[in-house]
Amino acid sequence: MAVEPFDDSLHSKEIDSRRLANGHVDSDAQSDCESSCSENEDSDGTNPVCFGSCDQRVAIACDDGCMRIYNVSDTDGLTYSRSFPRVSGRMLSIVWSLNAKQIFSGSSDGLIRCWDAASFCETYRITVGLGGLGGGPELCIWSLLFLRCGTLVSGDSTGSVQFWDSRHGTLLQAHTYHKGDVNALATVPSHRGVFSAGSDGKVILYKMSHGTPLSGKEELPSENINKWVYVDSRNAHTHDVRALAVTMPICEEDPLPDDKVPMFRRRKKPIAFTYHKWAHLGVPMLISAGDDTKLFAYSARDFTQFSPHDICPAPQRASLQLVPSTSEFGASIILTQYSGWIDVMLVKLGHHKAQNSPLGKTATTQLLARIKSKESRKIISSTVSSSSLLFAYSDHLKPCLFELRRHKGGKSAWSVNKLQLPSGLQYAHCMIFSVDSSCLMLAGHDRKIYVVDVKRSELVHTFVPQRKEGNTSNHPSEPPITKMFTSSDGQWLSAVNCFGDIYFFNLETYRQHWFISRLNGASVTAAGFPPKNSNVFVTITSSNQVYVFDVEAKQLGEWSRRHSLHLPKTFQEFPGEVIGLSFPPSINSTSVVVYSASAMCLIDFGMPVGQDDVLPNGHDISVGKHDSPKNATAKRKRMNVDHECKPHKKKNFDFCSFKSPVLFVGYVSEKSLLVIEKRWTEVLQNFDAPVHKHMYGT
Repeated sequence: MAVEPFDDSLHSKEIDSRRLANGHVDSDAQSDCESSCSENEDSDGTNPVCFGSCDQRVAIACDDGCMRIYNVSDTDGLTYSRSFPRVSGRMLSIVWSLNAKQIFSGSSDGLIRCWDAASFCETYRITVGLGGLGGGPELCIWSLLFLRCGTLVSGDSTGSVQFWDSRHGTLLQAHTYHKGDVNALATVPSHRGVFSAGSDGKVILYKMSHGTPLSGKEELPSENINKWVYVDSRNAHTHDVRALAVTMPICEEDPLPDDKVPMFRRRKKPIAFTYHKWAHLGVPMLISAGDDTKLFAYSARDFTQFSPHDICPAPQRASLQLVPSTSEFGASIILTQYSGWIDVMLVKLGHHKAQNSPLGKTATTQLLARIKSKESRKIISSTVSSSSLLFAYSDHLKPCLFELRRHKGGKSAWSVNKLQLPSGLQYAHCMIFSVDSSCLMLAGHDRKIYVVDVKRSELVHTFVPQRKEGNTSNHPSEPPITKMFTSSDGQWLSAVNCFGDIYFFNLETYRQHWFISRLNGASVTAAGFPPKNSNVFVTITSSNQVYVFDVEAKQLGEWSRRHSLHLPKTFQEFPGEVIGLSFPPSINSTSVVVYSASAMCLIDFGMPVGQDDVLPNGHDISVGKHDSPKNATAKRKRMNVDHECKPHKKKNFDFCSFKSPVLFVGYVSEKSLLVIEKRWTEVLQNFDAPVHKHMYGT
């Protein structure tokens, strides 16, 4: 599929570098002129945006050998326009020229066809096999890319990346560095660099270089002496790379504080080539996606200087909720949400040491109940009460409520009974029980929050989130709620929408108490009320910032006013995005554990923040994952062997890295922390072997 670009002849001096993708989707819309071609322009994020007609066309390549055109408009949506003449073989790739007058298609017969977008006729065709490693009916053109200089780039099943003159259909250059199919192509904003990725797991960079005329004919056009040279490659994926995209970070960077940050004397930290060194606003970023379910980010401007960054170490993380030890079970309960069922399990702490952790002990689970959704509907949210006896889930049709009861007779000691909910409830994006388990709060699809009395099975109140105080409109206008939290005294309900806005509701008066707009443009990744103080709300954002709010006073807490702008650098460079936090189940505790899939950090709000840039274990938090290309492999090996969470003197912002991707971290008691990990080797065993890349042990 390819979207029609705006007319480049009308906007030859403007650029929108935010819309860059692989060769399957047009990546050249709203581009700048040929003269703006320096490498420094790849980092310019302040260029004006080109605006054209609101109605655009979409070209879709189909397996039946036909190319179809659809019109896209705000009023009618996607409407069919017409089809191009059918060709032999399957159409596999498609791209528009910058002026939208031509469409290029690649098919399974080894041909690239140029079509006139106005007359719908074939202008010429290119036999790709003649310039690559072979031809014939088995050659497939998997990806196409059109550059501003008029060069057409193709990637095919022979592993060839070929550069063509789009005016005459002649071959300019051919590179054969891939050992398998070339599945995706992408370009940098200046169109002077091209990335290719294939089934061998490689991502390769080619750059345009200016040559000199051999015969002294200075009147030759410059494009005739431009050459595309191989620069370097990265091999982060274990399986086929299916897609590439070049994008610009659009999140706002944190403003600098007005007052100067105090300087502390310390040992100079060695240069660490981390993801945070280059991932900034205005710096283009290359993202690759593969069959290994991995997403890797690269610096598109400094591709050779930085190692790939693993965006999501634990993809498709299951939803887990933990209830600490209760009197009913004498142990902790964990609720696991899958796409078609939910499991309620009893967590039993063992006495044997865990194999991968010198400090941890093994924990086993016992399945108490498994509830499958009706007609295999997809479950989108779930929750469990603090008593562990009530749990609920919602599919895409309606929510359901269940009760776990002790069964006196029979094989099973527990039975599951379904409880009634008020009719007419919308399906819920998020749900949570009140602290005393008497009420169930549901964030409905209609953007309202419903409060349901569990015992009486009736709707008690409906909240409509508002930005302005005193607005009594019943018409929801805010984004959907995706996270909810309740205070330990049952007074406050906090709701977070998908963009990071926070709403506070008083469950005693059933009124909205406060609204907080998104914090520095960042989304909320983890939050919660500590058990010690119900008026305190702790929030972690996607920019790795910690905010502590005083809910009653409607203001930032004292800790945030003093420390939010001066957090240790190690925490700001937290490996991976923070996905959760857990408070110790003690009213005397002032700490919280914040964790990602790669590491966890202990923050004590009662201790000085400190400004240490080095981990207490003596390890750089970025070592083994984001180091320079030359020594990254060696340090990663040392990390896997030596890096452990060793006992040491307690200090604030204390880090511990994980060897395997972690799905969940939560306190089961005041001094016991449950860590659920998923070894990546176990995930790889479920994958088919890569086609063109041998994996050790397979």
